[in-house]
Amino acid sequence: MKLALYIRHEKLWQDERCLRLEKALTDSGGRFSVFRLTPGGVLPEDCDMVLSIGGDGTFLSAAALLGGRDIPLLGVNLGRIGFLSENTPEDAVARLVSGAYRIENRSLLRVEWPSSEEAPQWPYALNEVALHRQGAAMLGVDVRVDGVELPTYWADGLIVSTSSGSTAYSLSVGGPIVMPEAKVWILSPIAPHNLNVRPLVIPDTSSLEISFRARDSRVGLSLDNRLYSLPQDAVVRISMARFSIKRVRLAGSSFIGALTDKLYWGEDLRNNK
Repeated sequence: MKLALYIRHEKLWQDERCLRLEKALTDSGGRFSVFRLTPGGVLPEDCDMVLSIGGDGTFLSAAALLGGRDIPLLGVNLGRIGFLSENTPEDAVARLVSGAYRIENRSLLRVEWPSSEEAPQWPYALNEVALHRQGAAMLGVDVRVDGVELPTYWADGLIVSTSSGSTAYSLSVGGPIVMPEAKVWILSPIAPHNLNVRPLVIPDTSSLEISFRARDSRVGLSLDNRLYSLPQDAVVRISMARFSIKRVRLAGSSFIGALTDKLYWGEDLRNNK
């Protein structure tokens, strides 16, 4: 099996945990052929799996690097929290050697770009698409869900999140935690100026059309960890991508376990066993 080790920050190649991971895979009795992949590098056609080494930001960058190719992606955590990259280097080696893992599909958001603007090479997001003000004035965000108009969001912006991204930006603005297997999107306003506005959960088969009421000439848009700027009269359309990310889940790992270990969900003296 040919494995690509992807690291976004060059200094991590000097990390002892990373070097031990690379050596353990290389010395695994010929099971794996291992090579290093850097940002901007070319992924060979015969690559069987990519290991994203770092945090969730590195995983998101690796997902974009795959470019829609049907190659499984495994997140190895050298970062701080990590939901997409929750696995330790030691667990990653042990499960890969024994074959104790499975592949799960994670859906992506696809953004249709205004014709007046140069579209990015990768107009997709695994966690979320965030639309936000770029100036001091509040932003009015008008949303149509399958042609049905919602009340205008008066806020600093709006996050459209996948279930994979429910524990990311959406969570920080009060969005719900969603199991990654759920086929839904979350609409979460950023600092809304409406007391009766709450996050909205919709099917991931929905089609969204979003426009703005802004005093500033530009509005901000981010696709995961990539930032862009659009004219305030732009219309943004969001739908589900026709392909998915093949994420590797190691045996013994779970979403609920990650919540309790990393976010201390349910931390309570009465819950101690």
